[in-house]
Amino acid sequence: MRSYRGRIAPSPTGLLHVGHARTFWTAYSRAREAGGTLVLRNEDLDPQRSKADLVDAMLADLKWLGIHWPEGPDVGGTFGPYSQSERHSHYLHAWKQLLDRGFIYPCTCSRRELSGIAQAPHESAGEGRGRLRYEGDEGPMYPGTCRPNCRPGAGAVILSKQYESPAGVNWRFRVPDGEAVTFEDGHFGPRRFVAGEDFGDFPVWRRDDVPAYQLAVVADDEAMRITEVVRGADLLLSTARQILLYNALGWSPPAWYHCALVVDERGERLAKRHDALAIRTLRELGKTPGVVLGIC
Repeated sequence: MRSYRGRIAPSPTGLLHVGHARTFWTAYSRAREAGGTLVLRNEDLDPQRSKADLVDAMLADLKWLGIHWPEGPDVGGTFGPYSQSERHSHYLHAWKQLLDRGFIYPCTCSRRELSGIAQAPHESAGEGRGRLRYEGDEGPMYPGTCRPNCRPGAGAVILSKQYESPAGVNWRFRVPDGEAVTFEDGHFGPRRFVAGEDFGDFPVWRRDDVPAYQLAVVADDEAMRITEVVRGADLLLSTARQILLYNALGWSPPAWYHCALVVDERGERLAKRHDALAIRTLRELGKTPGVVLGIC
């Protein structure tokens, strides 16, 4: 059995808030209790939204909370680089494998439809039909406009010869319609989603040569040998998508642990626009790490 390796993966697109504090503290605690290693990965994948000064801010806020990591962009490590902006070749290799195996296809749908795919697609969870229901930022289920008519994989050789790079066109993963994706979550228990019903063909690469969140985190977690992914419940549906990517690439998925969300007074998931609950704001107000974690 591999020794425990967990990770925290903040994105420098805004100040971290108390929801991040809870999730990252949980990840830190689980790694510490397992006697394992915690990796910090800087998810600065989207060049239009990521800010260099926010990288320093998020590292400082995490250290102030008492979270420590032996691997990360500020300390180095065996499996670096630890910033996604420096890992393009890793994503390109995964894209090529998916292309050669016939799991992805080029998509010419409008940029507006595909905008934002380089960022984590957060789902807002509510109860419906006896189980959690998710409505993601990836937009409505893709209708299959550009999906090939041939069976999956049939055109792989032609596409492999036609495209040497993903740049210049959007790419989607073709989900196996009707296939149930199941996994055991360390917090929420058994989860089940059906491809083609709960989610459709999803983006893996953008035409301006930016890999999508789903592909990037799978490639990174595999390369960094992560054994358990701890993150918010808004990404439970993303786990189903990522399991399909793991299977397509021939990799073993990690274990999963999704934390309950911290919500505001209206019951909505906290976002980086909630400046009043930003860790940096609470620090400036004289709050202690214990108080901030207690708010969670």
